[in-house]
Amino acid sequence: MNDRNDAYERWPEERFRQLRKQADPAVDEVVAAYLSEQPEGRGPLELVRAVIEELGRAKREARAPSGEPPASRIFDALDFASDLPDWGDDKELLAKGQAVFADYGLYQSAALFCKCLPMAYVEVSSAKVLAGVSNLATHSLTRRVAETGQMLVDVMGLKATDSLQPGRPGHTTAIGLRILHSFVRALVDERFGDTWDTERFGPPVNQELLLATIFDFSVVTWEALESMGVVLTDEQRAAHLYTWSVFGHLMGVEACQDGPLTLDDVVPVSERLGRLYESSPEGRRLMARLLEEMEEFMHLGWRKLPRSLVHWVFRDARYGADRVPELLGVPPAAWWFTALFAAARAAHRRPWLGRQADSAVRWLVRRAGRDIVVALVDRHSGGQAPFRIPAELARAWRIKQSKTAVKSREIRHSVRHNIRQKTVGRKGLRA
Repeated sequence: MNDRNDAYERWPEERFRQLRKQADPAVDEVVAAYLSEQPEGRGPLELVRAVIEELGRAKREARAPSGEPPASRIFDALDFASDLPDWGDDKELLAKGQAVFADYGLYQSAALFCKCLPMAYVEVSSAKVLAGVSNLATHSLTRRVAETGQMLVDVMGLKATDSLQPGRPGHTTAIGLRILHSFVRALVDERFGDTWDTERFGPPVNQELLLATIFDFSVVTWEALESMGVVLTDEQRAAHLYTWSVFGHLMGVEACQDGPLTLDDVVPVSERLGRLYESSPEGRRLMARLLEEMEEFMHLGWRKLPRSLVHWVFRDARYGADRVPELLGVPPAAWWFTALFAAARAAHRRPWLGRQADSAVRWLVRRAGRDIVVALVDRHSGGQAPFRIPAELARAWRIKQSKTAVKSREIRHSVRHNIRQKTVGRKGLRA
């Protein structure tokens, strides 16, 4: 009980108000100084694209970013070779945390789409930034999702890959994100400065939202996995949260600067973050677009699986998160999935029926997770920031990434798309 009380004392409401007011001044000053020297008509958007391109090259070549101007100016101002903090260099604990992804990656791929991203969309300022700014640099929602998926792979990677060590993909991704968040703040100031409600939202991508992001990829993911039938041990959760805390430290998250987040922090922080959940036009639009993209990934007959899984993972969510599907206007689940809901609810009367329902959902989740990863590989394996997964994971998940395999799946996807269009056309004529 004392540990729980101490945790609540570490997270008073006033601390969250302060976090909401804070950005990342060390990096913001570097970006602001650079932008002030640029000729008229050359703003943060051009620099964002240059940085993304150099980050992609650096990760492919397993080196620290440097590159050509203008990106090099920003990288030179930061210590990309900095070691992990003294508290964050426990290789055994990092490997255990990364193993959670290696062991349950397909579930986490489904969790990313069905819970982590929707959780970002119900925070109004995040939704406004994602809807109004991020697509300026990355052109599409699926490109942004692919980048998020690649971040998961870079940070969690494979067991014992040292991905968070200097020069490795996770380390480069963390500090690169720190810089990109600063560009986002500059873009908001340039494009929406006159209308951005700083009093209400604080600066874009503020420290409260960065803490929420760390929780989305750790605590929220555990909750999603549990709803999918995968229950992590306390040891696994602690190691997973430790790994994300190290990433948060590198990414400039204030709450992770002096030490890792612990399991004692989970409840008080989750309760405080729960007050952020709110509906907005931007959040509903992002959710609708995300579902549209996910449903395009699905095989024939499974189009409504993504929306059904969203309802499933939020059905008993805590801290007010059970309202998320309603706040985002998620369409009703498929009729056949509703039957699974009913079977699961009846588990206390007929345990065997609940077990059958849970087994069916786990199979559907793995299928959806694999389809999502395949779709990201097929759509975004080229370009300046390609989505690729390590060969070991690809073998474990039975995902082929060769040009021939991608082309073959592209043909099948085109066939499915044409069939769906014809079906929609026939229904329209009958109506």
